[in-house]
Amino acid sequence: MDATPLPPADPTEAYVRLVAQHDRWLATYVYSLVGSAADADDILQEVKVTMWRQFRQFESGTNFRAWARTIATHQVLNYRRAEKKRPASAVDEQFIEIVAAELDRRADLLDRQSAALKTCLAKLPEAHRNLVVWRYYEDCGVEQIAEKSRRSVEAVYRLLSRIRHSLGECVSRQMARTH
Repeated sequence: MDATPLPPADPTEAYVRLVAQHDRWLATYVYSLVGSAADADDILQEVKVTMWRQFRQFESGTNFRAWARTIATHQVLNYRRAEKKRPASAVDEQFIEIVAAELDRRADLLDRQSAALKTCLAKLPEAHRNLVVWRYYEDCGVEQIAEKSRRSVEAVYRLLSRIRHSLGECVSRQMARTH
């Protein structure tokens, strides 16, 4: 797990930068522990408020993700405790802790895979990278991508398939080099 680089001297700017850097990961983490997207949104908002309130306790240069994960796990557990008071609660605290521990265990591997994918995406020709961004980051449909790229729908399907295959091989090679 990587240590977070030193943040700027202004705590507000440092907080905003760190949250922006880890926002997607944090959202994925919370969503993976909560069954409802609406509940996950509420918890995520509370996690960010709590992190801001406790930001003075964060030691710059240490692992922000680990610090944020601890706060997020506590918020999810608090949410689950409140849910238990309601009759329809099905997930127990032990389950959350097991899933959180498993996510922690896999975090390093996922970080390395993410870094490898980022490296591989940078190697793609710009036109291919645009297709990946449209499809997987902007959630465009294949028809939209065909229109944007001036290709047929079939050509977009084939090209996306080749790009996914190429990225998969590249990530495997990157992972083999770093392991």
